This record gives sequence, structure tokens and C-alpha cells, in this order.
Amino acid sequence: MGGPGRLGDKIQAREFLIWDATEATNRQTGYSRSDRQLPHQAEEAGEGERARAGEREGEGEGESEGGSLQSDPEHRNLRETQPTEPLLTGQTLRLQEEEEEKARSEPQLKGIVTKLCSRQGFHLQLQADGTIDGTKEEDSSYAVFNLIPVGLRVVAIQSVQTKLYLAMNNEGYLYTSEHFTPECKFKESVFENYYVTYSSMLYRQQQSGRAWYLGLNKEGRVMKGNRVKKTKPAAHFIPKPLKVAMYREPSLHDMTEFSRSGSGTPTKSRSASAMLNGGKIASQST
Repeated sequence: MGGPGRLGDKIQAREFLIWDATEATNRQTGYSRSDRQLPHQAEEAGEGERARAGEREGEGEGESEGGSLQSDPEHRNLRETQPTEPLLTGQTLRLQEEEEEKARSEPQLKGIVTKLCSRQGFHLQLQADGTIDGTKEEDSSYAVFNLIPVGLRVVAIQSVQTKLYLAMNNEGYLYTSEHFTPECKFKESVFENYYVTYSSMLYRQQQSGRAWYLGLNKEGRVMKGNRVKKTKPAAHFIPKPLKVAMYREPSLHDMTEFSRSGSGTPTKSRSASAMLNGGKIASQST
């Protein structure tokens, strides 16, 4: 029988054999001792992995926070103030200007083509020589007018046949004008029994403030505006619309830009005996 020392040697020799066999197996499978971890080592490795994962998540959150900053209104305003689109080319600007000019030139005012029938039994007419009077001819082409809205209840009265505008000067006389001026503006008002009156937008009685009206007397002659009262039949008209029409806004001319002749008269420079209505003495009927 051997002693205790001999027994210890046998045990140690057996452990070396087991160790060598294990190492041989590991070499065949590609597994090394460095891959083996004790429980506390595995725990530490897991914590390290979790820490690294946390760092990656932190980076992701930082990127998302950056995105939210970009969506913040202040940051968005900063981005919007920076020019992000190229400047318009000259050709694009020209096209836009042409479109705007085309839109301005298209008819935009809705008016009517109409006859103006006086309560005195006449149709108002504007003849080729500029004469303004009344006619009882139903088919007179000179008795057809464009009634163009140029303001709130304000109209321009233009002859369809001659293209001349009806106007009233500062003495109350009616005349015709090739150009649209402030004297061509008439206020359209509805009187009782659906009669319509047309009064000058510029002139009226200085003391009483009474308006000056377009009017025809019993003979069908035009009257001075300051002699026409809105309660009298001379001032009452009934429009008889023929059709609805679209108009371009008339170009407003200053009365001092030109001197009217033939079909009109300088408004503020002639006396009451001025030659009006196409070279004829204006009627001074009451």
C-alpha cells in the first residue's frame, strides 16, 4: 500500500490527463480557454453590452432631438427665410407680366345694353354729329346705350353707335365726349314707380346741394341739369335692357389733358352760350 503522497501524485496525474484531453477537443472544435467565462465574467460582459446599447440609443435620441429641433417653428422660420428656390428667370417674369396685362385687358364689368325711355314719351338718343335729344323712333340705332358701372350706383352712359360718352359740365349743359372723364359719371337712383334718375357726380347747387339731373322736356329737347328737378317727369327714365354685356373699365382722363372740340367743349372755359351738342346751341329749355 502506498502512502498519502503517492495517492496525491496519482490524482494530480489524472487531472493533467483530463486537462490535456479537454485541450485537444477544444483545438479540434476551435474553442479556446479564453472563450470560457466564469459566471461573474459573463455578468460583467452583459453589463458592458448593455452599456454600449444604451450609448447607441442615446445617439439615436440625439438624432431624433435634432430632427425635432428642425421641426421647431423658430428653426423652420430660419430655414424659410433662406432662399431655397432659384430666382425667377427673365422669361418667367415676362410671362407673368403678360398674363397680368391680359387679365387687366379682359372685360370685368357687367353692364347692360339698353334704351333710356323718358317719361315724356321719348327715347334718349345721341346722334352722329353729337346732338343729344329725344326721339320717338323705336328702331333708332342712336337710341341704344352702353350702361357701364364705374362705381357704386355710378354709371357711364356711352352711345353704342358713336362710342361717345354723355357728360355734363359745370354749367349744367350736356355734351358728348370721346374720352371718359369725371364729368361722364352719373349717379343712378331709383325713384318711385321704378323710374330712374341720372344726376351729375361732380356738380350740384352750391347753396341747397340739390343735384343736377339729366332731363328731356315735353318737346324732346335736353334741359340744363340745374333746371331739372327729380320729382318732375323730365328727369324720369325707364331703362329697357336689350342684353347683358361685359365691359373693360374705361380709362379715366383728366379734364385738363385735352381741349374738346366738335363733339364736346372745354368744360370750365366757356360761357352759358357755348356751342354744344355737335355745333348746335345747347337748349336752354325749362
